[in-house]
Amino acid sequence: MTFDMTKGAPLRLILVFTLPLLLGNLFQQMYNLVDAVIVGKFLGLNALSSVNASASVLFLVINFVIGVCCGFAIPVAQRFGAGDERSMRRYVANAALLSAALAAVLTVATTLLCRLILQWLSTPEAIYAGAYQYLLIIFLGIPCTVLYNMSASILRALGDSRTPFLFLVVSTVVNVVLDLLFIVALGLGVSGAALATVIGQGMSGVLCLRFLVRRFAILKLQPGEEKPSLACMGTLLCSGLPMGLQYSITAIGLMMLQSAVNLLGSTPVAAYAVVSKVQQLFLCPFDALGTAMATYCGQNIGALQYQRIYQGLKQSILVGFVYAALAALILCTLGGRIGMVLFGLTDWTVIAYVRRFLICTSLFYWLLSPLNTIRYSIQGVGFSALAVLAGVFELIGRGVVSQMITPRVGFTGVCFTDPTAWVAACLFLVPAFFWVMHHLQRNIAEQENPAERADQG
Repeated sequence: MTFDMTKGAPLRLILVFTLPLLLGNLFQQMYNLVDAVIVGKFLGLNALSSVNASASVLFLVINFVIGVCCGFAIPVAQRFGAGDERSMRRYVANAALLSAALAAVLTVATTLLCRLILQWLSTPEAIYAGAYQYLLIIFLGIPCTVLYNMSASILRALGDSRTPFLFLVVSTVVNVVLDLLFIVALGLGVSGAALATVIGQGMSGVLCLRFLVRRFAILKLQPGEEKPSLACMGTLLCSGLPMGLQYSITAIGLMMLQSAVNLLGSTPVAAYAVVSKVQQLFLCPFDALGTAMATYCGQNIGALQYQRIYQGLKQSILVGFVYAALAALILCTLGGRIGMVLFGLTDWTVIAYVRRFLICTSLFYWLLSPLNTIRYSIQGVGFSALAVLAGVFELIGRGVVSQMITPRVGFTGVCFTDPTAWVAACLFLVPAFFWVMHHLQRNIAEQENPAERADQG
């Protein structure tokens, strides 16, 4: 069932659409969290460090895939909002072709470069073998990641954020069961955790694609619509690649941070492994709200509902501020205990590192409300290049702290790397937002005064 976001109260529509996205993001994080909890409790801290040593690389590759797939869906959402079903179906067909090519290229490239990547990250020798096994299997499963994210992105472009979540729930349960089977019963170590993740992701992708094909009559291709189109592919790439690059730039900054943490020793690496999982969980609402705004803005720009975009943006930022305050309160008071309960931490040095990181970082969560909401809204209305530039500012901030300050001050530098990156991105995005709004308001004025526009032409 499609969901038209061009009519009705903006905040209600956004929140209704955001809820399944949020739950889906939480379950997506459950893949990594369950891996980390089971690996940490049954295989020990070295194995947990092996899994997390490559986390920044996985973030780079997987988030590039997610970004490209979300970008491919923006023209689909715009055409759906405009009521142009024929063009929408052509975009879907060409997006499928580009996604297949993306999966093939990334799988081959990453598996060949796997060892070099770990060497570049200065991965400690004690955890190198486990990190390589885990990373290689995840790279071989990239087609499963592409399949799910492309199918889910198309569904969301049509307003269905509920179905991808439901299928993700099923695959998460499968992932948990397979984790226990492969790691505990069969003794496959970190390789078992990676296999469970790939199989679970593949299952959610197959289910999502099957539903998309069978239930959405609006997507049934008419003769000629399945043919490759250079024009459609060009539009899709112009939307998808900048969004993928934006995700990648953020991930490159995290890789730089990971390499700096690896040089601090095994205890800081273990602490960072824990805080990474906890923070990813708490940042899910910001990601979900941003993704919802991309679809909301995409549909409304297609329907030429510019004022609704502005209304939805303001209301979403306020919602983000409220959540940021709640998250900071929880992490400042219970951050250390969360690490102890979820990961069974008993080393008080590690616990102290975890507590310090979560307190320092969570106090800046409020920045993520305008950052994510504005960034995704800009992408939804077609200004993807601005989102990429925001990622560059974020990379500079994260790079300066991780590479220049962290080696001098130690783990304290790690604690302030993310906040510095968020501040840098906001310094660019806030003025960019006013420029975009000026552009949209000018379009409104031109529509309201066609005679004046003709005289100016």
